[in-house]
Amino acid sequence: MCAVIGIDGVFSVDLVKNLFVESQIRGRHATGVSYLKKGKVTTIKEPIPAETFVDKHDPEEWYDDGRLTVIAHCRYSTSDLEYNQPIANEEKAVVHNGVITQEMPEKWEELYGYKCETKNDSELLFHSWDINKWPDASIAAIFLDQSGIQWGRNGKRPLWISWNNDEGIVITSTKDIAQRAGMKEVDRVYYKGDDLQP
Repeated sequence: MCAVIGIDGVFSVDLVKNLFVESQIRGRHATGVSYLKKGKVTTIKEPIPAETFVDKHDPEEWYDDGRLTVIAHCRYSTSDLEYNQPIANEEKAVVHNGVITQEMPEKWEELYGYKCETKNDSELLFHSWDINKWPDASIAAIFLDQSGIQWGRNGKRPLWISWNNDEGIVITSTKDIAQRAGMKEVDRVYYKGDDLQP
């Protein structure tokens, strides 16, 4: 199942914590965050529930001059607790809910042309940076790089965008997560079959 979160704007720490806590309903096995600060992407991920994660890793540290540019993941594991998300380096990161491929990881480079370091098929999305490259996959994803966040879905997984006045935008896996966290205006991210949305 899993949950993805995207935050871009000026939001309170309480709202951020609420988003994490409400998202853990879709996965309590691992939590991770990537945030943009001073032009660098920093990633933290641990095999703990989101409520524990935001107590241990203060979201106040993720702000850059009062603004948040963050993506996060709450994992529901069907196998092990290796290769949690976000899949990231210091320049970019991705969080993904869905399945890119059922092929064995040992075949990915031969089949798709990407040399992967993990056995998490979301790494294929990290390398391609393109949801349309995977027409048979199920994708709800949020991407982060120095330009900010982008998001998209291919119609097989849910994704919702919400906002509170001029504070910015929040992306969540479900409408009720956003509403329970305190977001006011919530709308489905519609699949258009085109590129990622800014």
